[in-house]
Amino acid sequence: MKIALIAHNKKKKEMLDFCSRHESTLKKHQLLATGTTGHQIMENTDLIIHCFKSGPLGGDQEIGAKVANGEVDLIIFFRDPLTAQPHEPDVSALFRLSDVYKIPLASNVNTAELFFKTLK
Repeated sequence: MKIALIAHNKKKKEMLDFCSRHESTLKKHQLLATGTTGHQIMENTDLIIHCFKSGPLGGDQEIGAKVANGEVDLIIFFRDPLTAQPHEPDVSALFRLSDVYKIPLASNVNTAELFFKTLK
């Protein structure tokens, strides 16, 4: 399974904690992420992740292109709904693409935990 990992700045620690808890499951899958999130996860785990650009620099769009081309099976995107994002149109486009192509997307840790119960 190809899993995309994305987290806004205020959610990066939550993503790191999630990935640490599920490291053994994540190792079984192909992982991709926006740049900063992916690099931070790799620095704190033994996971290997293909990193794109950071979200504000086009990383969300790069992952969106992968979704549109059938190259993503699951998106874990811990977004911060209380902070304005300079790249909000890109975030909205990624959410829209996940709906168009019927790709499961967890936008918070509790939803991601439910997804991962089915992966185990």
